Amino acid sequence: MSERKHVIILGGGITGLSAAFYVQKYAKETGKPVTFTLLESSSRLGGKIETITEDGYVIERGPDSYLARKTVMTDLVKEVGLEKDLVSNEMGQAYILHNMRLHPIPEGAVMGVPTKIMPFAFTPLFSIFGKARAGLDLVLPKRSDSSRDVSVGHFFRRRLGDEVVDRLIEPLLSGIYAGKIDHLSLQSTFPQFVETEKKHRSLILGMKKSQPKPVKTQQTEKKKGAFLTLKNGLSSFISALRNSLPEENIKMGAKADSVKRLEDGTYSVELEDGTVLAADHLIVTTPYAVTKKLFGEKMFPSDFHKTKPTSVATVAMEFNEDEVSFSLEGTGFVIAKSEKTSITACTWTSRKWPHTTPKGKVLLRCYVGRADDQGIVHESDEAILSKVLNDLKKIMGVDTKPKKYYVSRMIDSMPQYEVGHEEYIEQLRGTFEKELPGVLLAGAPYDGVGLPDCVNSARKAVERLLSK
Repeated sequence: MSERKHVIILGGGITGLSAAFYVQKYAKETGKPVTFTLLESSSRLGGKIETITEDGYVIERGPDSYLARKTVMTDLVKEVGLEKDLVSNEMGQAYILHNMRLHPIPEGAVMGVPTKIMPFAFTPLFSIFGKARAGLDLVLPKRSDSSRDVSVGHFFRRRLGDEVVDRLIEPLLSGIYAGKIDHLSLQSTFPQFVETEKKHRSLILGMKKSQPKPVKTQQTEKKKGAFLTLKNGLSSFISALRNSLPEENIKMGAKADSVKRLEDGTYSVELEDGTVLAADHLIVTTPYAVTKKLFGEKMFPSDFHKTKPTSVATVAMEFNEDEVSFSLEGTGFVIAKSEKTSITACTWTSRKWPHTTPKGKVLLRCYVGRADDQGIVHESDEAILSKVLNDLKKIMGVDTKPKKYYVSRMIDSMPQYEVGHEEYIEQLRGTFEKELPGVLLAGAPYDGVGLPDCVNSARKAVERLLSK
């Protein structure tokens, strides 16, 4: 590629910013004249990532961390110079609310699958019948058609039974996607369980074998949590990414109105204000509904993302330490769907992430909004807070109003990966490659909703475009 190439990136969330970073990195490493323009329709970058830092608090309005084992995110954090700011979560007991009582998640449960028999056998979370039904996993055959995608709920119900799914697995796993577990694609959300069943037949035996053997460490060496964040909040990562890019290459308040492929194979992007920009390639990271509107219905499989993304909200609340009584050790709880509560989970943030909270203070973060009940998300801040406090009083005995609180709504923010997601993705990308070569789709609607998934999606899009 000797001639100059220009890439237009639509969307300034984590996927778009990562794509811009990787385009610039590719140009520097290869010496090839590749440039980019990033277009963001709003007045701020970062998409769902937004951090409030005041009075010693670090409060995330959107995602608060990422899985440490997905190292592509950590690699990028290091590349933008923030390695020293990385913080692991504190380890601690997590709970499930069932029958309005907080039950410790049984020791050894991995994503809800038991790997230790005794804690599972003695937990009051399940009936004797429920425990016996889960034990059938040890003798049930594996699926004969393991390549066929099924729902997460179908898969786990077959192996472990309804009780374990409804009281443990569903609240743990559906919280990640804010979706209906009986509709979510297993292959697109938790493919590791497909492989476990293929290899070991039994999930219980397979997960037990896959657990790392305990390593003898010095007593002073503390075990690290599974999640990472940044001490000054995830917005500091967005700022570092932006600062690594030329200011003139980022256009704010620039909303794409149409994209046209020209006779010479290049593209023109017309903005709402009438400005027309030229590009050789496009990386599109906008929400699915925006992308579909931009490129037209006929480019997209008719049943793909037929369920709208779920809307959720978080409520972060600041208290004095003496106002909130913690009778339990731990880092928070999730809630079984059968419970009549407005909240779906609560993180005891000041315990899980001590760096977020000044001494003598408590920070709680509650979640509201379910796939089948999103009405609460659209209520007023005061109404949401009232319902949240009502639940916390019943569950934790919190009987005071917070000193300060923040309600953060993420409307249509959680794409639903339903059964067949991967086949739809393959079909969609095939259509784009044929009809609009050089236009790539990246981000949460396609390749995973976690922050590392978005970063990886951006990296792969840049590689596909520029390594040819």
